[in-house]
Amino acid sequence: MTVQQVRLLTVFYEPEEDRFLKVGRLATKDREILFEYDAQWLTRGIELSPIKLPLRGGVFVGEPQLFDGLPGVFDDSLPDGWGRLLIDRRAARAGLLPAELGPLDRLALIGARSMGALVYQPEVDLQPPSVVSLPQIAAEVEAVLHDAKAPDLDRLIALGGSPQGARPKALVQVGAEGKVIYGDRKARPGCTPYIVKFPARDDAPHAGVLEHAYFRMAAAAGLDVPSTTLLGRTARHAGYFAVRRFDRNGRRKIHLHTLAGVLHASHRNPSLTYRDLLLATRKLTRNEAAVTEMFRRACFNVYAHNRDDHARNFAFLMSERGEWSPSPAYDLTFSSGPGGEHWMLVGREGANPTDKDLLELASSVDVRRPRRVIDEVRHAVNEFGRHADEAGVPKKAAQDVARILRVPLAGPRKSAVKRGGAARSK
Repeated sequence: MTVQQVRLLTVFYEPEEDRFLKVGRLATKDREILFEYDAQWLTRGIELSPIKLPLRGGVFVGEPQLFDGLPGVFDDSLPDGWGRLLIDRRAARAGLLPAELGPLDRLALIGARSMGALVYQPEVDLQPPSVVSLPQIAAEVEAVLHDAKAPDLDRLIALGGSPQGARPKALVQVGAEGKVIYGDRKARPGCTPYIVKFPARDDAPHAGVLEHAYFRMAAAAGLDVPSTTLLGRTARHAGYFAVRRFDRNGRRKIHLHTLAGVLHASHRNPSLTYRDLLLATRKLTRNEAAVTEMFRRACFNVYAHNRDDHARNFAFLMSERGEWSPSPAYDLTFSSGPGGEHWMLVGREGANPTDKDLLELASSVDVRRPRRVIDEVRHAVNEFGRHADEAGVPKKAAQDVARILRVPLAGPRKSAVKRGGAARSK
């Protein structure tokens, strides 16, 4: 792979594999990032980012103080955390400082590998990843995290350098008999696309198993969640946490837009509230059931102590007809958040929100039957011990979480190795 600076990119929308619709062009000029819609795209009437990048002719100029000047919808295509680290390491190997790579350079490295349905050309050519096993990927991830002699960075970027989030990831497809195929460039018939997560530098060894338990608990709480599983689980290994991709459906690719990108709000600062989330949901979807779904996620994050609830951890999906809906929930696990607080305020509270704060939030945007939602979520979280037991969370780790959640644990554990299947989807 050759790393070089890019001045002009063409943006395409790819609703299904190999069907490219030109959206417009991104360019850099005098340290500004410019975007202009293609004339043909304007006639389609489909808004990929209705609030901040509405359909109109002329040139949009990016905000230099936000997303390095990129419009939010295109910033959503860029990874942070793990993916950014890989690209920075690869640039350094090519003799470039990370600061010398602009947003368009990074988008060219992502090319057609972005989450969602946007594609950027010209694309930096990366060879399809050839991988032997998940343990091999885990070992290479470990080497990168601990600054050891770097493995094949091009392969790691091609394999999992596009998803967002801090934890290392790999994109795979899983066949009916459990065969793992690495990479996502083409959908394989009979295979299901997954994102596999590996522990970050400061993660506990059981982080994946705990997240699997949380998805089971979230499903029981009535949240719309994708199925999850633990790949490669054995009596000696907890397995690798994998979550089904909701931006892929066979050959179809589904446009994805995060709350941060929709509202042009940085996810690195606690700049939004749950009220902002609910109002944005109503504006985009025009669907009160969608607003209630997002309120349910607020309740779950409060009671399950998931305080990593920043603006990139909520997203929306757009159909090919331009209709919006909340994406399934993701990144659900025990987290203490910045300074022990939620990233987004619940009502007027960030440190210790209660029923009162949730009801105040619901009242501020007229959520229907909030007390019923609160009770359903609390009941599911009270069953954390059962979900932890069924997922195979180590006893000491489950006790530590249960103590903070103030919920009881389940009884004596049966063999958990035979379990660990997919979490139920709504």
